[in-house]
Amino acid sequence: MNLMHIIGARPQFVKLAALSRQIRMEKEIRETILHTGQHWSREMSGVFFRELELPEPDFNLEVHGLSHGAMTGRMIQGIEKVLQDHPADLVLIYGDTNSTLAGAVAVSKLRIPMVHVEAGLRSRDMTMPEEINRVVADRVSDLLFCPTAGSVDNLIREGYDSAKILLTGDLMWDALVHYAPRLPAGKREDLPGEFILATVHRQENLEDAARLCAWVGALSRLDQEIPVVLVAHPRTEKKIRESGIRVPFLTEGAAGPLEMLRMVRDSRMVCTDSGGLQKEAYYFRKPCITLRDRTEWTELEACGCNIPAGTCADSVWSAFLRFRENRGSYDQPFYGEGNAALKMVEALNRFSRSIPS
Repeated sequence: MNLMHIIGARPQFVKLAALSRQIRMEKEIRETILHTGQHWSREMSGVFFRELELPEPDFNLEVHGLSHGAMTGRMIQGIEKVLQDHPADLVLIYGDTNSTLAGAVAVSKLRIPMVHVEAGLRSRDMTMPEEINRVVADRVSDLLFCPTAGSVDNLIREGYDSAKILLTGDLMWDALVHYAPRLPAGKREDLPGEFILATVHRQENLEDAARLCAWVGALSRLDQEIPVVLVAHPRTEKKIRESGIRVPFLTEGAAGPLEMLRMVRDSRMVCTDSGGLQKEAYYFRKPCITLRDRTEWTELEACGCNIPAGTCADSVWSAFLRFRENRGSYDQPFYGEGNAALKMVEALNRFSRSIPS
């Protein structure tokens, strides 16, 4: 079976690393990697691929730094061309990014069987571009790999054929189980002994001047209580610089995947608008304030480990105070036992036998 992965964003690299490690044990599967270029810098991509032990992409479309429409359109065009020149028996798309949407559109129109990894997640907020991407990707995929019982329930309620749905567990959980024991022991000496780890990268929190000002103010207020360390994506650094807003807390550039895990492990609390970091915080038993109005990881909110607080300083402060009283419960195996990749490979082998020659 010739299998192609379509990826483009750093969280997708992590998911691919977990699955590809399992696929490489299979003699009957040949995999190729198409990188759209959505999250691309030579330095940072190199760090991710090296630390995650990923093979270099077979194709890189180098599409990045554009508007949603321009980026997605060019990706669709590029993915279509690659698949026409290099046919695949099966294509995997991951998560909820523009790369996911582009893959969903291009592959479905070429009528190639497709699997959506991380299917069924819903925040119920259609103002989020990611929510639109999830819904479209699920609708046009032939097989839906769900990370949680809740994501399965979402698809059943929406009328999906149960034969297409498989509860696999979460590949990012597989990655955490694999990489966490390999992290350096001890805290970094250049960081405060106790700190709140923060990341902000979503478009709505960077392009909207009021929201940008709000979350900087919210983190500044927390910093007066416990030092805040903001690990800033390049675009985040650029937007802060252009805004002219004074940032009183510690800020450093983007970190590699293992360094980021180490910082989550060593933090007191996490403040983020990232989906993946919410789960990493849960793995390391750290309270998480989500700098969004809603989260797709609804089970973390339900168990009290995650509070979607938006970007209002008062709401973020209120969430911080709530965690002082109750840190939540971290004992539920929401994301499986670290064997999602194995379940997926077994399902892919079964599915490939049903594909007409």
